[in-house]
Amino acid sequence: MGATTQRLRLDLGYDGGGFAGWARQPGQRTVQATCEEALARIIRAEVALTVAGRTDAGVHATGQVAHADVARSSWEELAGTLARRTNGVLPPDVRVRQVTAVPDDFDARFGALSRCYRYRVSDAPYGVDPLRRHDTLAWPRPLDLERLAVASAGLVGEHDFAAYCRRRPGATTVRAVLDLRWRREPDGVLVATVRADAFCHSMVRGLVGALLAVGEGRRPPEWPASLLAMRERAGAVTVAPPHGLTLVAVDYPPPDRWAERAAQTRRLRVPQLRVPQLRVPQLGAPAPG
Repeated sequence: MGATTQRLRLDLGYDGGGFAGWARQPGQRTVQATCEEALARIIRAEVALTVAGRTDAGVHATGQVAHADVARSSWEELAGTLARRTNGVLPPDVRVRQVTAVPDDFDARFGALSRCYRYRVSDAPYGVDPLRRHDTLAWPRPLDLERLAVASAGLVGEHDFAAYCRRRPGATTVRAVLDLRWRREPDGVLVATVRADAFCHSMVRGLVGALLAVGEGRRPPEWPASLLAMRERAGAVTVAPPHGLTLVAVDYPPPDRWAERAAQTRRLRVPQLRVPQLRVPQLGAPAPG
């Protein structure tokens, strides 16, 4: 980067139901490709987005964050109107909420302290309210909130979540879950909130699937935590459907620590250099990336 380029932060929201996930895939409709192509039309140059959370097919977002580097002359021409113009050519199931100029050391992916997801489940006899059917899972059996809470507590902390992840070659499955809790909304819908330094592929949906088995009484509360001893995907875990899951927030350190955080995360995400430290990072402090 340099004097001729400007780094931009983009805050995004999308309905994941019509997308094959965030990341570009040949022949597939993805959020990344849709946003990059829209931005390129406005800026009149190719745009490459780096995202905080590569959501799976069918997963939604209200608090997604990405960054891109564009010609400084383009930003000077479009500052203040880029979000509006981009939304003018985007389809209605994805919105750019805000575009902000940031220093070059801001990194949407490696600079993040944590990502926060919510999963919505209705165990009402009638299923899901029709207006929320696209972001709420209908569960056919009653769920016990206390059992869910006890089981969730055993998953908080830094662990190897291999039992809950689709492993990628060369990637670690050690993650730090900072918070995992359930609440029942006034309308009866159960909402799981899970915050971690990062998530491996399908991890949140795997955790939710295991916890739902506890909530309905099929498994004991200690079962989800017992699976952390495994070093491969647990076949007994049913991955929850994607449409109940939404990325709601990405947290970053203060600007004067952006570069430090990004460097730390890159170092810890290289498996051969990573020395696991079993600790629970504090919210607002650097966490393993």
